[in-house]
Amino acid sequence: MGSRKTPHRRPGPSRRANQGPGEPFQGPAGSQRRDRDGALWLYGRHAATAAAANPDRVIRRLVALASLAPELAEAVAASGVPRPDMQIAERDALDSLLPAGAVHQGVAVLAEPLPAAHLDDVLATAGDEATLVVLDQATDPRNVGAVLRTAAGFGALAVVLQDRHAPAATGVLAKAASGGLERVPLVRVVNLARAMRRAQESGFWCIGLDASAPDTLAEADPEGRICLVLGAEGAGLRRLTRETCDRLARIPIAGVESLNVSAAAAIALYEVARGRR
Repeated sequence: MGSRKTPHRRPGPSRRANQGPGEPFQGPAGSQRRDRDGALWLYGRHAATAAAANPDRVIRRLVALASLAPELAEAVAASGVPRPDMQIAERDALDSLLPAGAVHQGVAVLAEPLPAAHLDDVLATAGDEATLVVLDQATDPRNVGAVLRTAAGFGALAVVLQDRHAPAATGVLAKAASGGLERVPLVRVVNLARAMRRAQESGFWCIGLDASAPDTLAEADPEGRICLVLGAEGAGLRRLTRETCDRLARIPIAGVESLNVSAAAAIALYEVARGRR
């Protein structure tokens, strides 16, 4: 994702919304979670500050406890784009902005969705040892967020999933991604097998994780451009997805039938990175 060429602006002084000096912060009527145009609250220190620092993310509001305001202001300055003035809130007022039980850690931003990422654009940026992660029917936003977090940690090119079965990029997913949503494109496609074939045309070797595969991922000796394909926990890969893979491999585990998809993704990404080193 490229940076916009806009003048750098240091964040203005923090202010309190809808209040005079000494009055408490006032949240929106009805504790609204979503704006009419689809903007959503992203919360948690890593998710919110990463969004504020991302020049490709349009931010509508910035809200923080007084103790977290400097950290959020630093992220705003790093973005290099104009942002709204920060609002200082008490914890109960911040709680009222967000879904019940949201662990906001003292900071939240109201943000518009990121621009849609397109597979061909992502593939055009692939290096000789690029790694893609493909998720087949991963529907839990926390799992997808955790995969994004790991993908960011291992420098994956993108996470690809089928739009019809994919969770929205909500605050729950962003919180689980811990900033990964801002760093790794989340590519939604209509047909997963077709997307895999497009990756294969671009030089990617598609390795599907399957518990019944004869070889482990280490034995598959992944090198070059690798596309790791993971299915849902229990159900695994669907037939057409499995048949589109160039090779199947397994993670050697004992005592359980399968791993959570985010745990499997972490192990697979580590194995690919280890082999390359």
